[in-house]
Amino acid sequence: MTPSSPITALPSVGPSRAALFARLGVFTVGGLIEHYPRDYDDRSNVRKIAGLIPGARNTMRGAAAAAPELFRANGRAVVRLVIADDTGALEIVWFNQPYLCKQLVKNKEYIFTGKVIENNFARGGQGQARGRQCSYKMENPEFECLDGHELLSGGRIVPIYPSTAGLGQKLLRKFIKAALDALRDEYPENLPRGVLSEYGLRPKPEAVKNIHFPPSPESFYAARRRLVFEELFLTQTALFKLKGRLKKESRVVIGRLEAEKLLAALPYELTDSQGGALADIYADFRSGLVMNRLIQGDVGSGKTAVAMAAAYTVISNGYQAALMAPTEVLARQHFQTVSGIFGSLGIECVLLVGSLSAAEKKRARAAAGSGAARMIIGTHALIQEAAEYDNLGLVITDEQHRFGVDQRFSLSGKGEQAPHAAVMTATPIPRTLALILYGDLDISVMRGKPPGRAVIETYAVDGSYRPRIYAFLRKNFDEGRQAYIICPAIESEDAGGGNAAVKDYAERLRAELPGYVLAPLHGKMRPAEKQAVMDGFANGEIHVLVSTTVIEVGIDVPNATVMVIENADRFGLAQLHQLRGRVGRGKERSYCILISDAGTEAAKIKLGAMRRTSDGFELSELDLKTRGPGDFFGVAQHGLPEFKIADLARDLDILAQAQEAAGKALGTGEFDGEEAIDRLISGGRGKGKGMAL
Repeated sequence: MTPSSPITALPSVGPSRAALFARLGVFTVGGLIEHYPRDYDDRSNVRKIAGLIPGARNTMRGAAAAAPELFRANGRAVVRLVIADDTGALEIVWFNQPYLCKQLVKNKEYIFTGKVIENNFARGGQGQARGRQCSYKMENPEFECLDGHELLSGGRIVPIYPSTAGLGQKLLRKFIKAALDALRDEYPENLPRGVLSEYGLRPKPEAVKNIHFPPSPESFYAARRRLVFEELFLTQTALFKLKGRLKKESRVVIGRLEAEKLLAALPYELTDSQGGALADIYADFRSGLVMNRLIQGDVGSGKTAVAMAAAYTVISNGYQAALMAPTEVLARQHFQTVSGIFGSLGIECVLLVGSLSAAEKKRARAAAGSGAARMIIGTHALIQEAAEYDNLGLVITDEQHRFGVDQRFSLSGKGEQAPHAAVMTATPIPRTLALILYGDLDISVMRGKPPGRAVIETYAVDGSYRPRIYAFLRKNFDEGRQAYIICPAIESEDAGGGNAAVKDYAERLRAELPGYVLAPLHGKMRPAEKQAVMDGFANGEIHVLVSTTVIEVGIDVPNATVMVIENADRFGLAQLHQLRGRVGRGKERSYCILISDAGTEAAKIKLGAMRRTSDGFELSELDLKTRGPGDFFGVAQHGLPEFKIADLARDLDILAQAQEAAGKALGTGEFDGEEAIDRLISGGRGKGKGMAL
């Protein structure tokens, strides 16, 4: 048996159980080994019955003093068993598990873990066996028979796994132990010997066994460190290798590094931060190598202006530039901004998005393919097979974390020569996460905002403030301003989803704001419907946009000065910061009102942080620590590697060591890294694929 063997290769795993394992994302024996515990329960302190602690969870062992009894009480099937040791007796009770009568045998010895409570039946004469009266009992404990096999569920540190109905903890431990035994230490070693030695890492077979069934806390920590190190080492090796592969000689020759005409057409001068990012791009152009750069900026820091300056420079040297956005709303907004300025400079721009008619798409593709259009802006339509370009010299990807590495390469591969690549994100990303997400890129960080942007005053209130908020909104509308109201509905395929929540909320709100125009906006709307609503809002025809987080990034309406976020505690800090950034985009004083009735400590910390600072990078660090990388962006991201065991919020030290080791191993040729690249680009987690095994 090998790690790639199907899960059905294990005894007692047929098609039905394989379907249950599939719910957990487990398809192979190796995938089962990588189904790491989410927690552990230390049951190594086994007590005598006389030493049990009432009111607490205890682990104890004893023999069945009699056969189990089965009776009904209050409509429930009850199994009662009295166990005994040399210090006393204890009653064990299970509810609605009558099948246990066949599993529990008189005089056999078992180990139990559960909460010990006072036995209220004892005074009534019940709870007795062979003259023993039990003052205490356990209800629904987990148990295991002491029949000579290695204990998996008691008397040791016990793993607790992510589970599903039909695959409980005892079954998962049984099958994982069977998989460990079946592989017989046949684990491929992914780390070079030099790395194992230099960083004091345990052998792979030992680490895999001890992460599931550690004999001691020390063995667990050593196993986890080794497996986390391996996972991060492979990811960093792939990114370093990819970065080296991309650092090749550029056939896009940029002779003139100037964008004076473009900069003169902007309504403001570049900030020092914007100028620094543009200087980094120009340094890349001068290097003679293909540029692969991330422009990471806080909300409203002016990344689009930098992208336009870079595109103008490339276009001035005889090439085309393309900008890809994740949504049509954002793509159309970019087109409106860029074409307005580029058009005044004699540069033709074209929009290519999915909702265009067949004739419109044909004209747009023809303009891009012939070279008539020098600036092409769109969505995923830019990387479809039918899209062709004349002389593509620069590709810009906006909100890069919403695209995968393979999608980035798809657009870059559209040019005859490898074009320069710039990717942008308005989500301030902690340095740790940026190194994982964008380790193949050089990074420019932009802070601050262009001059003239308004300060956003942030308030956190409970639901009792709604009447005052509605009065405040009416006052702003009467002064000619607009507002956003955000519902924390989760966009899904379920009936209703964000659609129903937003529509229902908008209807209720109309009663509070009579005489004003409200419009819902959510992810289930057709692109044309979304665009119509956004156009109406941008033109001032709509007072209130009631939306889900579909407006989280890219929407730029300077006249909107109030952002109200319902149930703000349900959002992550990164999302709250992005939503707040939709206002304060003009010169008028702006407001963000966070409504929450949650009185939890976590909610207080989150909302307090929003009131305390407008620094997205500071908020992103706190968000990473409190929510973890998997939830950092609010939705699953294609660009974020799926870690089986590494936790970027707690494994910073290991990440630093893994990065150092990856650089050394590639430099000495001790590690190739090509397979790691394949895993990274393909997602690395298909059926039977795993980063570590």
